[in-house]
Amino acid sequence: MNYWTEKSIELANQRNYLDLLYKIYPMSHNLRREITAEVEEKLVKYHSERKKKKLLNLLLDQEVFPIKDSYIAYLKRDRTAIERNPKTVNRITSILYEMGISEIIEKITVPKETNRQIGPLFKKWISEKYLGCEVTNNIEKFLAKNDDIIFNASDQIMKNFANEYLGYKRDKGVDFIAKFNSKYIMGEAKFLTDFGGHQNAQFDDAMFTLETALEPIDKEVIKIAILDGVLYIPSENKLYKNIINRNDVILSALLLRDFLYSL
Repeated sequence: MNYWTEKSIELANQRNYLDLLYKIYPMSHNLRREITAEVEEKLVKYHSERKKKKLLNLLLDQEVFPIKDSYIAYLKRDRTAIERNPKTVNRITSILYEMGISEIIEKITVPKETNRQIGPLFKKWISEKYLGCEVTNNIEKFLAKNDDIIFNASDQIMKNFANEYLGYKRDKGVDFIAKFNSKYIMGEAKFLTDFGGHQNAQFDDAMFTLETALEPIDKEVIKIAILDGVLYIPSENKLYKNIINRNDVILSALLLRDFLYSL
């Protein structure tokens, strides 16, 4: 087992791990999705005037459709099907009319699920300079600076940077890029909230990044996985068994600063 993985397991099981982690991944349970005043006005108009196709098309444009129906995904991907399937349109819009406009708006502005809010939080935490060094989104500045520095930009820009400068050829972005003691560090950051399904897939994705060989370049590049959550609970679960049998750098974000300054 890697030293930093061992320290992460100790931290998660011997200290107030969740309390500390909340500083990086604060959860908000009341962030409702928003619609513009123009969208709301059109919804009210199309609903009251029974303009079926316009109402359906506008609702299909929203992040959440107000009813669960197996045919919605098809209509989202092929709007021409609305013209060809009047019975399906009538069936769905009759439910919408029965719901009433207030309930429709309530449903399409439902709060985001907690796990869908997690993604940007790590980068936000990085941008607030909790790691004690300069953070930049300027590629030239990052490459030129000799002191310790972190590169924090959009997912696409960071992926492009890793592809071009760090020998990373996966068509999948990374969440963290830094330069400490002239060494380049790159990795993914994930908060695994439970076992199974999507969370296991997230873990596998981070492991694949660790296992993917980098093309030879004139820089020393260290790959890490910045993981938090249930994987540090001692158990027979695949996540825990996997990390204790690896020597890759898998560590909690809470130990990231210590790791970087140990290089």
